[in-house]
Amino acid sequence: MKLLYSPGSPYARKVRIVIREKGLAQSVEEIVVNPHQNGAGLLALNPLAKVPALETDDGAFFDSPIICEYLDSLSAKAPLLPPAGLARFEVLRYQALADGIMDAAVASVLEQRRADTVPSQRWLQRWEAAISRATQSLAEVPLPSAIRLDGIAIACALAYLTFRLPGIDWRSRHGALARWFNGYTDRASFAQTAPPDL
Repeated sequence: MKLLYSPGSPYARKVRIVIREKGLAQSVEEIVVNPHQNGAGLLALNPLAKVPALETDDGAFFDSPIICEYLDSLSAKAPLLPPAGLARFEVLRYQALADGIMDAAVASVLEQRRADTVPSQRWLQRWEAAISRATQSLAEVPLPSAIRLDGIAIACALAYLTFRLPGIDWRSRHGALARWFNGYTDRASFAQTAPPDL
């Protein structure tokens, strides 16, 4: 299998952590690409020109939740997603919340990098408000201690905020969430997938 990814992408980091937690690192070749260059290799796997994208014998998979679920199905080692029932939907619910934080954060970063116009304060404020509400929500619920897909996604989202939007100081606002993050990310899979300048 081949994974096309960008080192700074929180979605790709989530997938790369899953690869390591599932013991699949020897089975997946990880290839760095720049999605903004619309390279032929990436477009062949994902016409949306987004990372991560996974090439497999079963075809191409894109969008990190689908890739993570596919990878989880390849090995019985440490299932990251319950097979059925409410427990499964709970994990998916919090993965979706974490992915929403990533969506708002990535959109904010891209908006601030626009060279063609002044960044929209309206949209930046809207995305920051969404991130604030979402982190507050996470601070109010019990988070997993065992390695699971929701915990991985939440940790990747929070790490991306620290990486790209340090002005959003979620750590000082939510001490218990920060302590959970520090303990949860104390694993080789997180250390091996950290962005180069994090």
